[in-house]
Amino acid sequence: MLYWHWLALGMALLLAELFLASFFVFWFGLGALAVGGVLWFAPGLDITWQLLGWTVSSGLLTFAWFRYLRPLMKDRTQAGNARAAAIGEAGRVLRAPHGDKRGVVRFTTPLLGDDEWEFICTTPVATGDRVYVKEFSGNTLIVETRD
Repeated sequence: MLYWHWLALGMALLLAELFLASFFVFWFGLGALAVGGVLWFAPGLDITWQLLGWTVSSGLLTFAWFRYLRPLMKDRTQAGNARAAAIGEAGRVLRAPHGDKRGVVRFTTPLLGDDEWEFICTTPVATGDRVYVKEFSGNTLIVETRD
């Protein structure tokens, strides 16, 4: 095989990765590109050594990905804990609840993407009172007042 065969195979595997959700074929494509690069400088390399080089380089790249690179890319944000992080946030009552109607509270910074929320409170509140998030009930907050 010539160097450009390996380069074409590597590019084809890299393009195939666009349609696969595994992120596994990518490393075989990089291995093929590496063999193509070696053949550029040593064009007389036997096909056996080419295949061995592709196998070894693909295996090493895959191992390096799973062992060293992938753990560095783990999501360490608190995005999954957003609801728990919102507990205790303070807001001002815009409309007090009365009867079966829920009240509306506004926060200075958006809470889970919205700065105004409907709420339920077990104690009476008036417009302008400061309330604190106690719990979530679907898309409604359960709030409390603090003395």
